[in-house]
Amino acid sequence: SLQFLVRLIHTFKLCFGVYTKFLTHPLPTGGYYSTVLPAILAVWIASYIERGARKLIPDVVKLFLVPFVTLLLAVPVTFLVVGPVGNVLSDALSWFFQFIMGISPVLYGVVLGGFWQVMVMFGMHWAIVPLAIVETASQGFSAILVPALFPSFTQVGVLLAIVLKSKEAKVKSLSLPALISAIFGITEPAIYGITLPMRTPFIVSCMVSALIGGYVMFAGIVAYSVGGLGIFLYPSLIDTSNGSMSGVISSIIASVAALVISFGAQMALPVANLYGDGVLEEKEDEPMSLLKEIQQEIVASPLEGTILSLADVPDPVFASGAMGKGLAIEPSQNILYAPAKGEITLLFPSKHALGMRTEDGAEILFHIGMDTVSLQGAGFESFVEVGDRIEVGQKLLAFDIEKIREAGLPVTTPIIITNTSLYKDILVSQEKAVQVGDYLLTTVR
Repeated sequence: SLQFLVRLIHTFKLCFGVYTKFLTHPLPTGGYYSTVLPAILAVWIASYIERGARKLIPDVVKLFLVPFVTLLLAVPVTFLVVGPVGNVLSDALSWFFQFIMGISPVLYGVVLGGFWQVMVMFGMHWAIVPLAIVETASQGFSAILVPALFPSFTQVGVLLAIVLKSKEAKVKSLSLPALISAIFGITEPAIYGITLPMRTPFIVSCMVSALIGGYVMFAGIVAYSVGGLGIFLYPSLIDTSNGSMSGVISSIIASVAALVISFGAQMALPVANLYGDGVLEEKEDEPMSLLKEIQQEIVASPLEGTILSLADVPDPVFASGAMGKGLAIEPSQNILYAPAKGEITLLFPSKHALGMRTEDGAEILFHIGMDTVSLQGAGFESFVEVGDRIEVGQKLLAFDIEKIREAGLPVTTPIIITNTSLYKDILVSQEKAVQVGDYLLTTVR
């Protein structure tokens, strides 16, 4: 019985060390890689942690510190709370299906067939798969997974109807290869690309799968091995003791019925537009409309000197792009000017680094030299304070180039867009030398 199998699997875990420990907390040795539900819960929790971190962490270090803090807090929570909760839900699901099977195998087939595709989406189907594997190994056959073998054919049926009824060229071009994949048991392109976004086809597929699931349990079809899906399911239904093909014949009838019923149901229902207005051809002016949506901001050079790529900056934090995209300037004069209108958002007490936000939203960090914080402000003079409104060309900082070099420190000055993640691209000047006010970079939204 299912109850016996659940207990057997639990005993196997306890006896053969399937569990390990993390901070004295028992965890599955393999982690939670085989289930999607813990991942979804983990990302949901991490989203709240990220929001809080973005509010508390200064803009200048937000790009690399927010992901770090999010992972630092989300990973332990995932291992200690989210993962075990997912396991509890899986165990509860196993016991639920055990209860349904005890009431009626046909009802079990209806419920499992109808909800199988939803369970797969959340990774909860792994609560059922081990039961089928253990039962097949112990008695040579199993009916536990049989209702789950036919949703691929209901997906084929609704996809065929969508190919015939949809007015969208893109939907037609996506549905046909997804249909072919579903024939061979791979339904992810169909579900995530077409039927689930359209909703109604997915519901039709689930309802017909429930009907077929009840039929196959009523017909007494069993699997003699845990095999594939789609057309690859038939070999697993051959009776290995006497070679009987009765299960294969019954399953072919069920497959055809699943395809025909789901096709007919979807043909009787409207097909929603998925990508646009339902026209077969793209609008001629679409490229122009896309260009209009692109927002650019040009940033002038705040320094005179030689332009360097970030990769040439002698500091791995800047060179790796962890702080954001941008470039660097080897200055030949000692004044930092405002490259755009905006507001001062950051000024280090040592005055070696300054941050601003332009009127169009670009957050720019200017870091004069490398490790110049060690000078503790010696050789630096600030002409602005945090909160000041600034104009293009306004003096921001003065710095003593010779004093910095005498301390054995590079004067290389990175200019970073710290909110790079908000932009599609950051385009930088390809010139070698630059004057104050020359073109330096462009932000592209």
